[in-house]
Amino acid sequence: MSSLEKTKIQLGYIPLLDCIALLWAKRRGFFEEFGLDVTLVKEASWASLRDRLAFGVLDAAHCLSAMLPAAAVADDQIGIQLKTPLVLSINRAYISLNQHLSYTLAIETTDSAQMAAQKLVDHINQGHPVALAHVFKHSIHHYCLREWLALANQNLAQNIVLKTLPPPYLVEALSSGLIDGFCVGEPWNTQGEIEGVSQIVASSRDIIPAIADKVLAVTSEWASQHPNTLIALTAAVIKAQKELETLQNFEPVWQILSEFNIIRFECSPQVHVKKYYAIESIIRHFVDDSAVPDVEHFVWLFEQMQKWENIEIVQNNIEQLSNSCIHTATYLAAREKVR
Repeated sequence: MSSLEKTKIQLGYIPLLDCIALLWAKRRGFFEEFGLDVTLVKEASWASLRDRLAFGVLDAAHCLSAMLPAAAVADDQIGIQLKTPLVLSINRAYISLNQHLSYTLAIETTDSAQMAAQKLVDHINQGHPVALAHVFKHSIHHYCLREWLALANQNLAQNIVLKTLPPPYLVEALSSGLIDGFCVGEPWNTQGEIEGVSQIVASSRDIIPAIADKVLAVTSEWASQHPNTLIALTAAVIKAQKELETLQNFEPVWQILSEFNIIRFECSPQVHVKKYYAIESIIRHFVDDSAVPDVEHFVWLFEQMQKWENIEIVQNNIEQLSNSCIHTATYLAAREKVR
């Protein structure tokens, strides 16, 4: 495609289930189909990915949605604006606790999110220290943890000190006793349960609205300099998303997840069967009916920054700032290319 401003693309990702559309687009040749030579770049942490995207080492990346509002108001200490043309996942995070702690608190699988939060808060208020972690300051996981605790005690939710760890290290940190619980996307909650060290005690969907979790992001400057390339990149990922929704044979997807060290446990239609089909269902429904970025999702993220991080934003500016985070025209143009 001679109209592309750039064809060699460095595309960053963190090993989580919701990077699968990027991996699938690469494996299936969809990037090449749209004229792109994409190199997938595995990043060690969200901070590393953000910095390398902001400063141009990466052209585009699998990003936390809340990174975009943070960049818009320079709360990330960088202030290089980011934009997204495409949602990669709507929140499907979970909160997991150390199995021993879950047993001590008598948390049952039938407990509501509020009941589980109340049991933990009562335990903390009795003088027992509990270390909880999320994946990054600017993430729905951070906000989900605080909103969960707030179901039982608003003051504790506001003041508790939370640790930050990259997703792939959370299960190890819990197993070693560094932390007692975490909020993260899959497959790390399932990994913890299969290893016998953690128990899922709440789902983000029972705590916060259906908000974009991960997005495909570029810097605003990159988007303005490479509009046709961004459309092609977005189209390739949309095509991958659509195919994953209806794929008959899911075995190649599992092979990729294993090959990229995202799934690190045995899981199949014969072993850990319920978890296998649960993960398959998550992958098929990451974006529900539409992957178009929604300005209301970013309004909610800005409001969470105000609520939990004491970020001062003039209320009348929130919608304008939210609109600055999304690139709907690119999504629409890319969708037309896929049809």
